[in-house]
Amino acid sequence: MINKVEICGVNTSKLPVLSNEEMRLLFQDLQAGNQEAREKLIQGNLRLVLSVIQRFSNRGEFVDDLFQVGCIGLIKAIDNFDLGQNVRFSTYAVPMIIGEIRRYLRDNNPVRVSRSLRDIAYKALQVRERLVSDNSAEPTVMQIAQELELPREEVVFALDAIQDPVSLFEPIYNDGGDPILVMDQISDDKNTDDLWLEEISIREAMKKLNEREKHIVSLRFFAGKTQMEVADEIGISQAQVSRLEKAALKQLKKYI
Repeated sequence: MINKVEICGVNTSKLPVLSNEEMRLLFQDLQAGNQEAREKLIQGNLRLVLSVIQRFSNRGEFVDDLFQVGCIGLIKAIDNFDLGQNVRFSTYAVPMIIGEIRRYLRDNNPVRVSRSLRDIAYKALQVRERLVSDNSAEPTVMQIAQELELPREEVVFALDAIQDPVSLFEPIYNDGGDPILVMDQISDDKNTDDLWLEEISIREAMKKLNEREKHIVSLRFFAGKTQMEVADEIGISQAQVSRLEKAALKQLKKYI
């Protein structure tokens, strides 16, 4: 019982594993109308669901919920699997299980997307699958938009809206050392070396001002106050604030 892990009341350490031959015979029985074979196929492939839901372990979702949704994808795969196709059942089932979980995550996303946008996105995905099947090539967004008779921008917006949010701290690569995070791959115009150096220059130049000039510059350009508001705060006229501000800026320019 050391390795016992229960999900939805199922002892995962005791889940059966079916051989390829057992799977083939059960699918033959199922296609002949044997519903008991269907139940055995479900039970014999629950480990497949467990392996898939591990990919979504960082989403903060309850494992039991993901397992149940994954089981729905598994059942759909069993009901639609064609023995005549030269493909392993796991190869066919995994994308269906993943798709079912992703639909669940999209529909339960805290970032709410309107029903009309979701409908457009799902129709666009269906059109994409059909075009890939017909042409054996990935269609462009423009081709999908033309099939739907919608503006390209609307299709792009709808597809973007249903994308799962990704944490900036999610690792995307690890070579045995420190992982590379999503945020490491995103440029930030507000955090460039030039701006960093400029900030240092401003800070050093501010040290050359007297206390009143520092205070006025801070209120005007860091707190965003008007000259009248600064005048009221420090108890001088607006004209004096204007004169002191100009002198302070002139002084700053010498050192930046």
